Amino acid sequence: MTAEEAVFSLIRYALRCHLIEESDRIYSANLLFDALRLSPAEFPADPCPAALPEANSAHRTGAASDTGDPSETEDGSELEQILGVLLDHATAIGLIEDGIASRDLFDTRLMGILTPRPSEVIARFWRAYRESPRQATDYFYRLAKDSDYIRRYRIRKDRKWTAETRYGTLDITINLSKPEKDPRAIAAALTQTQVHYPKCLLCRENEGYAGRLNHPARQNIRLIPLTLNGESWFLQYSPYVYYNEHCIVLSSHHTPMKIDRGTFSRLLEFVTLFPHYTLGSNADLPIVGGSILTHEHYQGGRYCFPMARAGIRTRLSFSDYPEIQAAILDWPMSVIRLCGADPQRITALADRILSCWRQYSDPEAGIFSHGDSEESAKNRQGEAHNTITPIARRNESTYELDLVLRNNRTTAEYPLGIFHPHETLHHIKRENIGLIEVMGLAILPARLLTEMELLKKTILDGTDIQTVPALAAHAPWAAELLQRHPEYRPEAISRAPANPAVLSHVIRQEIGLVFSEVLEHAGVFKADAAGQQQFLRFIDQINQYRS
Repeated sequence: MTAEEAVFSLIRYALRCHLIEESDRIYSANLLFDALRLSPAEFPADPCPAALPEANSAHRTGAASDTGDPSETEDGSELEQILGVLLDHATAIGLIEDGIASRDLFDTRLMGILTPRPSEVIARFWRAYRESPRQATDYFYRLAKDSDYIRRYRIRKDRKWTAETRYGTLDITINLSKPEKDPRAIAAALTQTQVHYPKCLLCRENEGYAGRLNHPARQNIRLIPLTLNGESWFLQYSPYVYYNEHCIVLSSHHTPMKIDRGTFSRLLEFVTLFPHYTLGSNADLPIVGGSILTHEHYQGGRYCFPMARAGIRTRLSFSDYPEIQAAILDWPMSVIRLCGADPQRITALADRILSCWRQYSDPEAGIFSHGDSEESAKNRQGEAHNTITPIARRNESTYELDLVLRNNRTTAEYPLGIFHPHETLHHIKRENIGLIEVMGLAILPARLLTEMELLKKTILDGTDIQTVPALAAHAPWAAELLQRHPEYRPEAISRAPANPAVLSHVIRQEIGLVFSEVLEHAGVFKADAAGQQQFLRFIDQINQYRS
């Protein structure tokens, strides 16, 4: 396929996905030719093959369709191939450098030419919303995929599975869709003038931004304006899609993360607007928060997280809120669930719990609200440690708000955090336990894929794992695995070769068990009898608390 042919193929793709209309065909092609420095000999009369009216309607309004809508059936491989030809052309003529960062910047520029303007997207979204909230998000999510903001051909590389634990089924992912850092781009960025626009990856000014070597292009992102708690917010999707319809709700202002009464109110208002979505917030403190603490934002989507399915460990009652059903969840982390019909009453109780928790200390549990001693906590001197990770959802007409208690204290023994995965688990998960992991979905590093394949090969070969330097970090865990599964020990393998597929399943299951332990480490009140007594002491404090 020549570059010229690829342009026409891209136009046909855009027409088929209704990114553009037939009347936009020549205009859009000429913009692409200009960006690619191409001069076609002629423009063929080659409109998109007629789309079914139903498919056309579904794209315009966001309605669900069974008419062969390409965005529902394609994995993006056709688009990947077309863009690959155009990127190779741009590289060959010296238009761009041949590196991942440069190629991503340029193909985003090309797709930005074909992505509808923000005003058109907003109008279509709210037109679809009048039919139903789900139709609106169906349209918007499909646009994010068709415009290549969500790169489906990269997302499909991710590995996903489930693991059975004492807390139920947990979800595990190894993320392979984020491109590796390009050494050439890193080196080139060092010579560039420092740029502070946009201020961060979540600022609304990213919409339409051309990007730079150390900041992704965003010509094909679109934002939907929302009003939450009387404030200006925006809805967008995550380009990495850790789960179905992974959305981000971001403040119009570049202000730091903050958990307060307004947070609970916004989360519950959002699930009023979009009852088929979950929405939660990372905590507002380092170690227990997410990777971006400088811009207030929430994450959610159309996905049933494992924590939503968790059982009840202890039912609770709060005397001033008799209409609210409350419980401690049977979950590795410390979670209070509030259920009720009135979001304002749930917000009020959640605010009381947060206020009480901000000041709460329990030396027996290793919890100090401030500083590192009872004295500093009592006088509220030193760094504040207590916060909450909140998650809101709807269950038909009932609102649910989960409050996950967090504490970010560190000690010499646990320099990365007392309530953080301890060093024995770092071979699987070292990073902060943020909102998504809290809800039971592990996001594990790409290195694990190679390491687990090597572990499987080592076991199948009957080799002693201790003799393989690349597996040194996993050796203690692997030894425990072989204790639990003696059929995979070297002496057993020498007698009866193992089934590779079964061994892969065993390794994945064992990774899931490690993840459940990771969450236990992050829990402030442990799941044993002593931990639950400590938890109930805190519940008593909430009932007695007066601001």
